[in-house]
Amino acid sequence: METITFFISLLVLFASLYYFFCKIIPSPRQQVAGYQLPPGSTGWPIIGETLEYLSTARDGVPEKFIADRRKKYSDASASSAAATEGSCKVFKTLLLGEPMAMLCTAAGNKFLFSNENKLVKTWWPAIFQKLFTDSTKLEYSKVTIHNRKAIFPFLKPDAVRKHIGVMDQVTKEHFGKHWSLQDQKQVIKFHSLVKKYTLALSSRLFLNLEDPQVIAKLQESIRHINEGLVSLPVDLPGTNFNRAIRASRKMKKEIDSMVAQRKNDLMNLNMIDREQLENAPQDLMSSFLLETRSDGQELTEEEISKYLCGIMLAGFDAIINTLCATVIVLSQLPEVYDAVLKEQMEIAESKDEGELLNWGDVRKMKYTWNVIHWNVHATHKNPEYFPDPHKFDPSRFEGHGPPPYSYVPFGGGPRMCPGKEHARYEILVFLHNLVTRFKWEMVFPDEKMVVDPVPFPSKGLPLHVFPRI
Repeated sequence: METITFFISLLVLFASLYYFFCKIIPSPRQQVAGYQLPPGSTGWPIIGETLEYLSTARDGVPEKFIADRRKKYSDASASSAAATEGSCKVFKTLLLGEPMAMLCTAAGNKFLFSNENKLVKTWWPAIFQKLFTDSTKLEYSKVTIHNRKAIFPFLKPDAVRKHIGVMDQVTKEHFGKHWSLQDQKQVIKFHSLVKKYTLALSSRLFLNLEDPQVIAKLQESIRHINEGLVSLPVDLPGTNFNRAIRASRKMKKEIDSMVAQRKNDLMNLNMIDREQLENAPQDLMSSFLLETRSDGQELTEEEISKYLCGIMLAGFDAIINTLCATVIVLSQLPEVYDAVLKEQMEIAESKDEGELLNWGDVRKMKYTWNVIHWNVHATHKNPEYFPDPHKFDPSRFEGHGPPPYSYVPFGGGPRMCPGKEHARYEILVFLHNLVTRFKWEMVFPDEKMVVDPVPFPSKGLPLHVFPRI
């Protein structure tokens, strides 16, 4: 088990050596003496301000890390454009071993998202380079472009809308299997169950996989990888980072085997009767294997496996934590819960028995989506754009919504998350089934979301659950 004491002891041991080499052989990032840097601090050697950030995150207020520094550096330099108008717009820091600048305004977001491959370039931290060993073979921006082009046909809005019925079917299967109540008021661990749901759905849509044992293995690998992504890159036995490296290799090997088997199955179908290819699984893996690049070449098995690993990882924790945070809000704010329930029951009552949800139904879930929007993204609490920012107010997203680039949970411009629509539909479909089938009460009414090292409900979000009659 990693401890703060372990890291501090290790880092103090190497601190002098680190500074010695930094002074004698400075890295390209350190050769910026001639440039005006924003105010801020890089904190301790190597760890920087990571411990301060994690401290606020564990308290459930990661936005405090940014707010405190904006206030602290607002008067750091009277001549600095970053420190005018009463609040710092950009500051420097060092987190998880990486020096960086924090952009804190809508203008900063617009600058970042509008200037990719012009004034800014995509880069991956050292942690990514070590966890995903092939990430250094191509220039970062080229890798990003290749990934997006390969994945987009399956995740574009028109394609994702066709998945809504499957999402609803998998969700109903999940509730039927894991939420079958033995008594009228049963306690379930929501965080644990929603992990099963999220991975089961991703496995069905992306890999056509339903084997619970294989899915459980993937879930364990993903858990270690995600923990390693937000740890210090110390590759020693027993550390999160070391476990993440081993889990990454294990997951890649598992998906390599699936891709090879699927390719063989599709080739056999093609040899027997090309028309039978229409009956092949309509998942992302088959889409990749039947796709050709713009140069007319097929994707290699290595490329396909890499893309599948990436997309399985991309939204796992984000969707889980969004659902947990939303359930907490619905539990603590009865008026919001009632409005969501009313919207969802109207949709449920319009459906015939056994009829699955469709695109038209999801389009009606406007208030529910506004609730999800506001409650999840705690960093979007700048009073310059959101009056009384800590007040829960889903109506902020009605009409024209917030000012452009002030609210960017899915990125923007060329950096818009390609899985935005998929995540949206998955979350809404789950919540529809949850609120129309069950009532619940939080076992710990004051439980909140914390970050250590990834966001999660502090006690696992146990719920007293009973069927809606």
